[in-house]
Amino acid sequence: MRHFLTAAFTAAMLALPVHAAEIGDDGLHKEPWFQETFKDMSDDLASANDAGKRFLVIWEQRGCIYCKKMHEEVFSDPEIAKYITDNYYVVQMNLFGDVEVTDFDGESMPEKDMAMKWGVMFTPTMMFFPEEAGDEPANKQAVAQMPGAFGKGTTMALLEWVKNHGYESGQNFQKYVAEKVMAK
Repeated sequence: MRHFLTAAFTAAMLALPVHAAEIGDDGLHKEPWFQETFKDMSDDLASANDAGKRFLVIWEQRGCIYCKKMHEEVFSDPEIAKYITDNYYVVQMNLFGDVEVTDFDGESMPEKDMAMKWGVMFTPTMMFFPEEAGDEPANKQAVAQMPGAFGKGTTMALLEWVKNHGYESGQNFQKYVAEKVMAK
């Protein structure tokens, strides 16, 4: 009887729906906290600053299983979604997209070419920017990058570390994560 109940419970749990992230017409996952912009990095940074938020660009591509994992397992977490909504101005980029992007250095080109210019090779890749930018390309100004899918703990730690300027104090991110784990 115990094995039957265990099997029935397992079957019931597998039948529960997984958070399905919304997919846009471009085949990319969508979040309510994504900003629709003209993808001008200087303007987007100014908008982030006006909103009192940090500027974050997230690169994704159609059919990316790791993007799906981030949206369904990490970004769907209410605590993480609220933290992003409250603290970040997020612009989504398509690794193979044709939408025009204007870099901080003034150069404009399609997303797919900008991805090459910035050295973006993996999706998802999250690029975090300082509150003030110069006229260098964005990849030279990013204060942190997270290429690939990570779990809730690492993602939340990075969001907090960037928001709190951990990179300015010389605080190593890996040590920051270890300290958070040890404090629990």
